[in-house]
Amino acid sequence: MTALGSDPLQGGTSTEGDPVESLLEVLSLASTEARTTEDIFTGISLPMPYGRVYGGQVLAQAVVAASRTMDADRPIHSMHGYFLRAGDSSKGITFSVDRLRDGRSFSARRTQAFQEGVPIFSMIASFQTEDDGLEHVIPAPDVPGPDEISSPEGTGVHPMSRRRFGDLPIEVRHVEGSLYGADPVAPQPRQAVWVRSRREMPDDPLLHRAALAYLSDMTIQESILRAHGLTWMTPGGTVASLDHAMWWHRPVRVDDWLLYVQESPTSRGGRGLATGRIYTRDGDLVASVAQEVMVRAPKEILEERARAEG
Repeated sequence: MTALGSDPLQGGTSTEGDPVESLLEVLSLASTEARTTEDIFTGISLPMPYGRVYGGQVLAQAVVAASRTMDADRPIHSMHGYFLRAGDSSKGITFSVDRLRDGRSFSARRTQAFQEGVPIFSMIASFQTEDDGLEHVIPAPDVPGPDEISSPEGTGVHPMSRRRFGDLPIEVRHVEGSLYGADPVAPQPRQAVWVRSRREMPDDPLLHRAALAYLSDMTIQESILRAHGLTWMTPGGTVASLDHAMWWHRPVRVDDWLLYVQESPTSRGGRGLATGRIYTRDGDLVASVAQEVMVRAPKEILEERARAEG
């Protein structure tokens, strides 16, 4: 959960050194002796400014845990998960994996993340052996490339945010301009963001799939904020991810620039829906994402909108 008007960098680390190495360490789960009905893994968290575990980290670790019970030739192709409670980044996380099904082409795994015996995240994932089939793709939008966009680590960014940009394992460049400043933005329910890891990562395909899950939770909520002209520095209100769904379509490397196209089709009742498509720089669609987000707007804004509508 993040309060509007606070530091927006939900995926920052606040530690010195190599942030990508820190991410790789977090994804290197330790395994315990396999049980008859479940496999157990343990992991650590990246330190966070406000002590809450970043949701994308738990997503990525759950992907790794479930994938560690599979053969490498049957990779993950989809996951559906719920954020149940806020996690404590100062404490370890235990991941329990249930082997639900192993068929000729598909397998299913249920992964739950616990802290001190209490579940904080629950996911079901599906795996498939690579197969031939029909192919089509919605083309990527024509937007400026990452080299044409200035890094948000420069001027015009709130000082609290700027200090932590170097701690992010993922580099982020917003096509329409970031939401890290205090100035209002033009309302529109969509945005495009270029993302990549800050340096080259190992060749292990599982690490790149897990890292893609990690970054998929970083900015997708912003399409809802942008729809209403809000930024992360708008005082009052809170934002929290409720669930997350993701589909991996094609092989991917997160150390190459990826275009994350996001939009919010609707919001109502304190919840907003955000969807995303992730493309390679060459235009291949590598993943799709959907997330429902709790968005509690500042009271003053709700009252102002009510007066304008009526």
